[in-house]
Amino acid sequence: MACLSLSQLQKFKEDGFLVLEGFLSADECVAMQQRIGEIVAKMDVPLHCLTEFSTDEEEQLRAQCISDYFLNSGDKIRFFFEKGVFDKKGNFLVPPEKSINKIGHGEQGHGPAQTHFFKLEQLHFSGSAAVLPHQDASFLYTEPLGQLLGLWIALEDTTLENGCLWFIPGSHTSGVSRRLIRAPSGSMPGTRFLGSEPARDNNLFVPTPVRRGALVLIHGEVVHKSEQNLSDSSRHVYTFHLMEASGTVWSPDNWLQPTAELPFPPLYT
Repeated sequence: MACLSLSQLQKFKEDGFLVLEGFLSADECVAMQQRIGEIVAKMDVPLHCLTEFSTDEEEQLRAQCISDYFLNSGDKIRFFFEKGVFDKKGNFLVPPEKSINKIGHGEQGHGPAQTHFFKLEQLHFSGSAAVLPHQDASFLYTEPLGQLLGLWIALEDTTLENGCLWFIPGSHTSGVSRRLIRAPSGSMPGTRFLGSEPARDNNLFVPTPVRRGALVLIHGEVVHKSEQNLSDSSRHVYTFHLMEASGTVWSPDNWLQPTAELPFPPLYT
């Protein structure tokens, strides 16, 4: 099993992220895209659950987090859509396969594509939504706080034009600025933020374009974002997270919760 070199480990510790080119082969990327195509082809979403994905905080709270479809997705494959892809009756205005922003959150245990999160950003007709500056540990955390590691795999080339990642190197040393927590049962909306996201100097962000098959390791507290994809090129990405389990408990405040039927799979014991 390949390991990080000492220089790679040091760079990850300093920057809070690390690019590993050639992690997957082109054939492996194609196989994953084909698998998600099969899932999308069988997509059956109740009309009232046709949920547009938003990265704006207010819209996210209003449009997603009040929805049981979102909050109860920890052990299910569910679909979240780009803005403007439905008419007022919930009918698709574009081909369904081009309407999806992401698919989550319980793919583990549902066939070959086993992970906790699958993200699609492929909207050719207007582009993928921007992902605002954030820290992953604001949305997924343990008690006490354990290490969260994001694994972000490019299934296609990611460029400045189609929405590559941008990081503030070293920002993982400043702590977590806010937390998304579940509101008490029956409350509307179903989640709320503790704390606030501080203003970020855009000049601090460094673009990180990578080639197809690259793996980007992301420290849970490093600040990162991606810009809206307005190009004609899709940007398929497969992502999931690993959380330190030793000496920690998955916080009951997390919006994402495992179930007895489909717990989070351990990497090793």
